[in-house]
Amino acid sequence: MIFVGRTFVLMIIKTKKYQLPTTTYIKMGLISVLKEQWWVILIALAICCGYFWIASFWWIGGALIAYSLYVLFWAIQFTGVTQMEQNKPIFQKMAYEIDSRQILMKISVKEGMPVQWNMIKRAVITKDAFVLYLSKAQFIHLPFRIFNSENDKKFLEAILKRKEYIK
Repeated sequence: MIFVGRTFVLMIIKTKKYQLPTTTYIKMGLISVLKEQWWVILIALAICCGYFWIASFWWIGGALIAYSLYVLFWAIQFTGVTQMEQNKPIFQKMAYEIDSRQILMKISVKEGMPVQWNMIKRAVITKDAFVLYLSKAQFIHLPFRIFNSENDKKFLEAILKRKEYIK
């Protein structure tokens, strides 16, 4: 909010319309889960250590197969999300209105969904986008190219810093 005279003006970032590609969603979701559950690879390595107990390459093969099935499970989960009818709105073209109170995801002028800032678990700034995570499988991907100006990006970054999602 900015104080002008005797009134407050609420700064709102309005973005261009953007559609999250399903391949981007699957890739980012899979990377997020694998980073969050990094310890699963330690279990696979522990299974591989069975080789020192009973010398057989089945330990290593079994561990590789188990870890591959784990990754495949998550890949299927994220692919399934993109196919479900109830999740179709996530992959529609929408514009965003962002202010210090909420993020409004607008499919059209009359249809939209507000996301309160307290629903966001963490935020990451990548080389080309802001990513706001709601859960393991839900996130808001805001590429820099959808912002109308450099000031809009800086304002969103300031909001994220103020709300302590980034440092």
